[in-house]
Amino acid sequence: MKWVDTERGIQRALFKNRVLLALFTITGFSLRRLKALMHTPFGDSTLVAPHDATYLAVAGFLSRYGNLNTRTLYEIDLRIFVRWCLDHQLRPLVDVKRVHVELFGRHLEEIRHNGPSTVAHRLNVVKTFYDYCEIDELITRNPARHVRLPKVWVDDMKKIGLDRYEVGALLQQARATDPTRYALVVLMAMCGLRVSEACNVQIEDFHDRQIQGHRTLSIMGKGDKPATLPLPPSVYLALRDAADGRTRGSLLRRASGEQLDRRTAARWVKALAKRAGITKHVHPHLLRNSYVTNSLDAGVPLRDVQAGARHEDPRTTYRYDLARKNLDRHANHTLAAYLAVG
Repeated sequence: MKWVDTERGIQRALFKNRVLLALFTITGFSLRRLKALMHTPFGDSTLVAPHDATYLAVAGFLSRYGNLNTRTLYEIDLRIFVRWCLDHQLRPLVDVKRVHVELFGRHLEEIRHNGPSTVAHRLNVVKTFYDYCEIDELITRNPARHVRLPKVWVDDMKKIGLDRYEVGALLQQARATDPTRYALVVLMAMCGLRVSEACNVQIEDFHDRQIQGHRTLSIMGKGDKPATLPLPPSVYLALRDAADGRTRGSLLRRASGEQLDRRTAARWVKALAKRAGITKHVHPHLLRNSYVTNSLDAGVPLRDVQAGARHEDPRTTYRYDLARKNLDRHANHTLAAYLAVG
């Protein structure tokens, strides 16, 4: 078997197949980045052969996803898996069997100490990666097809966000800090945006935009689904103040002038909650949860809340409705009162 043991050799192999070269271009991959992904130097004996095509399989898989956040997340997952394979002298498209993927799952649990949801997610990414390798006839059978995924149980009570008074305290603290932090909290807690959606808001997405008399904000939501949201006057003023006279570019910016990222947004929200005296573990998605539960508490019909939160499945919104009253309606209260009479 002839190995591609030089960077120039891989360049020649890519050049011969313009489709594969296009995949690298779309994905934003470079040969240097692939070297880091595989965690092995060119010329090493563990480097995959062109017949193995691991490099190209990874690039082809990631290029399916147009959303940069999704692609970055899946790249991290595959990097962890490929590095584990190479550490155990396994070529991902030649040597890996079901037992190896099972062992990789135990590695995630016991060595990396990942939680059940993270382990399930990463094993699902590996399974999907092999699904498309099988479709592309790079392998004959998906070794991860029957891998056991850990059970992921979600406590519905964790879907309950901050109450109206806690949201009010957080908004007050954010307003006192600076217009950018205030706009961030407003977008998530009063408009239901996900943190990535809030970070990606551009000034031109709401500046001088009106539909049927409403000021509006246009966003690209989860799964690259466009959405147009009405902006109440207080929300519009918060966004206008954050824009600070600018008419184009990212609305939310760090002190360096760069667009706000998810991690910085999470740090800001956590710090604001601490200064506001909120003792709960506050993170950006909790503000989106707060949008749903406070809308329901305000009397907004369940169907309208589903539309506002952009939940594809109405059962998702319904679980919020059940969770917010679970403790009030719990059988323990009735039983305790019944037994106390005796």
